[in-house]
Amino acid sequence: MQIAFIGLGKMGGNMVERLLKDGHEVVVYNLTRPEIELAVSKGAEGSESLDDLVNKLQGRKVVWLMVPSGKPVDENISGLSALLSENDIIIDGGNSFWKETRERGRKLNELGINYIDCGTSGGVWGLKNGYSLMTGGNKEAVEYVYPVFKSLAPEGGYTYCGTSGAGHYVKMIHNGIEYGMMQAYAEGFEILKTSPYDIDVEKVAGGWMHGSVVQSWLLELAVKAFREDPNLESIKGYVEDSGEGRWTIEAAIEQNVPAHVITSSLYTRFESRQKDSFAMKVLAALRNQFGGHKVVKDK
Repeated sequence: MQIAFIGLGKMGGNMVERLLKDGHEVVVYNLTRPEIELAVSKGAEGSESLDDLVNKLQGRKVVWLMVPSGKPVDENISGLSALLSENDIIIDGGNSFWKETRERGRKLNELGINYIDCGTSGGVWGLKNGYSLMTGGNKEAVEYVYPVFKSLAPEGGYTYCGTSGAGHYVKMIHNGIEYGMMQAYAEGFEILKTSPYDIDVEKVAGGWMHGSVVQSWLLELAVKAFREDPNLESIKGYVEDSGEGRWTIEAAIEQNVPAHVITSSLYTRFESRQKDSFAMKVLAALRNQFGGHKVVKDK
């Protein structure tokens, strides 16, 4: 199948390579040239602009966006909507906010252009293992692009979730769950590391990968990280969030669903970025005021 790909970052470039290996014809575009040249070296057809990219597509055109959420998505949609024809398809494979996806889908539908949202999970390992795909949008358009989804996903890894926005909504919840799972692993390994025993956390994590109820791909990645750096001395405990956890919590609030673990894990990420928390200083000061408890003075 012929498809255009815009955005050749860590995931986009690998997705293009996986499609090429499965016999698809891929036309690519990226804001910077080296990524285009790398994709071309692997069999893709390069383009110089959105206009050039669309002109190289034949018949019913399919364009996959793999760009950051927000403004980059809107800018590409704006450019493409003037170039595409009725019944053509735009796929947003990034982590867009599902409400914005629904609105984009509504506007494009008025132009006769199909808009598919595709939550994509698999990270840098997707080239080898495949990507878990969660799609939303017009079912006929989704089924038309199914050969592409089939090539990208491993067996059983593709799910059609419903109408416009459903795919991004499901991916948002997926990432919220991921926050909680990662936090549980992090806390557990810290307790092991600070125990009165000399516990080899890499060996423990490796053992848990065989027959344990907590075995998972995340745990496998923890084993790999501990093997490379047993005490994780080469990195700082600074953890960013890309938005999906926040959106999951907003959805929980709107739907009156208690989400203690996911909410706590997001706040812990905030805490990881504080060099010297004012809140912790307030706690220390209050303990000193009411109980005379010792405070550690800043040098």
